[in-house]
Amino acid sequence: MEKVGAIVVAAGTGKRMGGVEKIFANLAGKPLLAHTVDVFQRCPAIDQLVIVLSKQRLDEGWRLVKEHRWSKVSEVCPGGARRQDSVKEGLGRLSGCQWVVIHDGARPCLSQGLIEEGLSEARQSGAAIPALPVTDTIKVVSSDHFVTKTPLRQRLWSVQTPQVFRFDIINEAYRKAQGEATDDATLVENLGYKVKVYPGSYTNIKVTTPEDLILAEAIFRERG
Repeated sequence: MEKVGAIVVAAGTGKRMGGVEKIFANLAGKPLLAHTVDVFQRCPAIDQLVIVLSKQRLDEGWRLVKEHRWSKVSEVCPGGARRQDSVKEGLGRLSGCQWVVIHDGARPCLSQGLIEEGLSEARQSGAAIPALPVTDTIKVVSSDHFVTKTPLRQRLWSVQTPQVFRFDIINEAYRKAQGEATDDATLVENLGYKVKVYPGSYTNIKVTTPEDLILAEAIFRERG
């Protein structure tokens, strides 16, 4: 049986949360991070889990592991200066995994179904990411704030996590990474691999502002 590892990336500073570290913000009665990790803990497809936090929050991370009895968590490790540095740290902590699921800790409303669908798609293509068609018109804007281009909306998709990869592909991508990338798939694409897009979820929001936290609360209330 092929082993599946997951990395929950949660080492960001949350600058847009008004001084509150979003990953430990209270959401529906428990820390935001706990909602995210709970989904991976319950998902039968996941064998091993690594949580990447800022150095200052490692003790708090381990406390949550014990408190919530996350048996799949093998490591709570410190992240790097950039998201991609944190993911690389997490990759180095996985053991004997053939597949890797990488997820932003600040997306607490994901479902097991989203993880499992990503694994199903990745097993056929080697790499798969959830995304939604863009509904707004997008403008490319110059540094002095003038519109330079309006790309066709029909070809634009808004990308989410969890992103799923065959271990050797994502490991190579991070080993050979050059420049900065805001998501894992970009590094895989840079090596010439094809990345499959599968349907994301409108409730799989990323909490970056206090308003997002209110929306996440509403999503959990709706789920009951």
